[in-house]
Amino acid sequence: MKPIRKAVLPVAGLGTRVLPASKATPKNMLNVVDRPILSYVVAEARAAGIEHIVFVIGRGQGAIEDYFDHNSELEQNLEAKGKTEILADVMAELARPGEMSFVRQMQPLGLGHAVWCARDLIGDEPFAVMLPDTVMDAEPAALAQMVAAYNQVGGNIITVEPAPDGHAHRYGIVALGERQGRLAPMTGMVEKPAPGTEPSNLFISGRYILQPEIFAMLGDHQTGAGGEIQLTDAMVRLMQTQAFHALEYDGVTYDCGDKLGLLRANVALALKRPDLGADVRAMIEGLLKR
Repeated sequence: MKPIRKAVLPVAGLGTRVLPASKATPKNMLNVVDRPILSYVVAEARAAGIEHIVFVIGRGQGAIEDYFDHNSELEQNLEAKGKTEILADVMAELARPGEMSFVRQMQPLGLGHAVWCARDLIGDEPFAVMLPDTVMDAEPAALAQMVAAYNQVGGNIITVEPAPDGHAHRYGIVALGERQGRLAPMTGMVEKPAPGTEPSNLFISGRYILQPEIFAMLGDHQTGAGGEIQLTDAMVRLMQTQAFHALEYDGVTYDCGDKLGLLRANVALALKRPDLGADVRAMIEGLLKR
């Protein structure tokens, strides 16, 4: 069984749910507390042992590459002023030699198409897909939990979590076999089932471990919902010949591609920070008293 060494981050989305903030700044570069959303996702990948991160970018997203590269003037300025802690934070974000690659998605043709664009960089080995506008606050990291599950059962792994009461019909829902703790074999996936017909209350969240055979399914360029090439459709086809497992991971998901979700992530993660938490709590309490 080959190890999980590579991750695909499809960052080429237009970020329409957070406009106008994403008009000039890639949505994945919007801040959560004091660093961009992507910083949290990359940290999660590294914590799971990922060696090579493939960003699928679109036009106008050069800021993503720049963020993980040196800024010599800034670094020299921080060093000259003795701001060593800030400099250390900046340097920790840099790409390691050979760690990151960038491939262009010329048209926004769907998540499945974005993943397919990374096929030559992934090659013939299993890989992770990490939705880059989803911050998963977990210990161990969400992807690390998935890798541990993969090492148990192999095949394909998808993270799931309970949908809010009465809202399962808004999501992609999984059908499951007999559960073993947080892990269960998948028997199917249903996209936005009619209310009352949901096979479970667990929806597909933002992390996947997939076998390379998925590229052959995506390469057919079959379109689905919205006229786009859907990753879910390809997974349903691959499920006919390969095992899929759902992992109800232990953690909290923040959908930072949504305005309210981004605000929630900022508040929740700031409250957890030992250097900021007390002040943030006092600030919130003060605002609520107005």
